[in-house]
Amino acid sequence: MVGFFRAVARMIDEKIGWNRIGIVLSLTIIVVALVVLYRMLHDIDIDDVFAALRNTSPRDVGLAALFVAAGYVTLTFYDLFALRTIGRPEVPYWTAALAGFTSYSVGHNVGASAFTGGAVRYRVYSACGLSAVEVAKVCFVAGLTFWLGNATMLGLGIGYAPEAASAINQLPPWVNRVLALITLAVLSGYVVWVSMAPRAVGHKSWKVALPGGPLTILQIVIGIVDLGFCALAMYMLVPDEPHIGFITLAVIFVSATLLGFASHSPGGLGVFDAAMLVALWQFDKEELLAGLLLFRLLYYIVPFALALAILGIREIILGMLVPNVPHAGDIAADVLKEEPDTGGGESRKSDAERARDLDARC
Repeated sequence: MVGFFRAVARMIDEKIGWNRIGIVLSLTIIVVALVVLYRMLHDIDIDDVFAALRNTSPRDVGLAALFVAAGYVTLTFYDLFALRTIGRPEVPYWTAALAGFTSYSVGHNVGASAFTGGAVRYRVYSACGLSAVEVAKVCFVAGLTFWLGNATMLGLGIGYAPEAASAINQLPPWVNRVLALITLAVLSGYVVWVSMAPRAVGHKSWKVALPGGPLTILQIVIGIVDLGFCALAMYMLVPDEPHIGFITLAVIFVSATLLGFASHSPGGLGVFDAAMLVALWQFDKEELLAGLLLFRLLYYIVPFALALAILGIREIILGMLVPNVPHAGDIAADVLKEEPDTGGGESRKSDAERARDLDARC
């Protein structure tokens, strides 16, 4: 059976190409989402949407903004965890926070986050001496944290409230519950697998050591906390009536987010919104749309503007310091370079001096 699947995968890779399948899948998701949006919103009353925006409680908006901020703070630990995993603990937290916040803010809004977010990370981390390969490893571990958190939250949430997922994928609740249990079983098997012995993926310089059992559980916790804060922000912005449980909303929110991520559209635009409107059919469309617009403002637009401002100011500062701070492309070699021995067998630049040099450049 394994040989059969390998043969099928090889045939697809040679005859069609996985990249083409990915493009077709993304376009299909986007087209379906646009059709759904048109059918649901073509008769919407814009005045009612603005009225719903005006009537939204400032307290709810403030709490949603607070939860969004907490979610982005949690995102910074994706990068901090990844840096420790690849063996670069000397990179300070604030650099990890800068790279994590700006890369996710830009990636969320521009789309194709694996590339756009990776480019932002490289610009930040190259100043600390990280190579392109090391930045790719950071992206991989951070992505692994994201997917482990998503899978665990969906597995637990759908196992508890399978009808929430049925609102999106239209499968019977019992099928969704079975899929949730399978997901949790696979996750448990993965945790056991990495606990039994050191594991790694990749080859040669691209090899990444996978976190062990306790650290994998920490990964999962980080991912769940991040998603939990984001779901809480959305929960504060949906209409009060009819009442909906937080777990149900969280399952719908995470499912819609993953659909938007799979489409590669900027910010899941159209796809995320269509999924939320379909799954939360019981709410007034104008009021729900107002909540979705506020969420986009708080979670996408405001952080994107802040990230661009921070990156712009950083580039200006680096430009002013050009005579004193080497270009990012030369920093790795300069920071790690050993000075010739002076006869005593020690380098002229001590470890403490190199550490101070690294802190200054980061």
